[in-house]
Amino acid sequence: MKELLLDMKAEVEQAKALGQHELAVLVLARLLRRYDEILAEGYQANPPPAAPKKRTGGRPKQSPARNLLDRLSGGKWAVLRFLHDFAVPFDNNQAERDLRMIKVQQKVSGCFRTEQGVAMFCRIRSYLSTLRKQGIKLLSALDHTLSGHPVLPVFT
Repeated sequence: MKELLLDMKAEVEQAKALGQHELAVLVLARLLRRYDEILAEGYQANPPPAAPKKRTGGRPKQSPARNLLDRLSGGKWAVLRFLHDFAVPFDNNQAERDLRMIKVQQKVSGCFRTEQGVAMFCRIRSYLSTLRKQGIKLLSALDHTLSGHPVLPVFT
């Protein structure tokens, strides 16, 4: 599955480099077929757990591999959204980096003291993150902002 996902990422990057806005139908069909085949192989190698002898309520416990298969199968279109919409990134690393500073602030100070403090912190971090993503120099932008002439990011 890992190899297939990396192949999918490479196909999307190649299509983007060629100026395409979507994958060719045959390429997309081949990738989706392989995804389904790998899931089928995974389900065959990880059968559902046997029914417990004593009924305790709830669902029977599954293996981590089986849980991952269920997640990849049930959320197929969410997992593969980057194949259909090139604006969606392959991974969520940027989102994790954006949230990391909030967690670091909480770790250092223990907590935010007021809701207003949280709102101000998030507003500043969001502003800086947006400027960084748009390639604007942060120190220059902060200097302009503090002198009363804020740099406004481009909204698309």
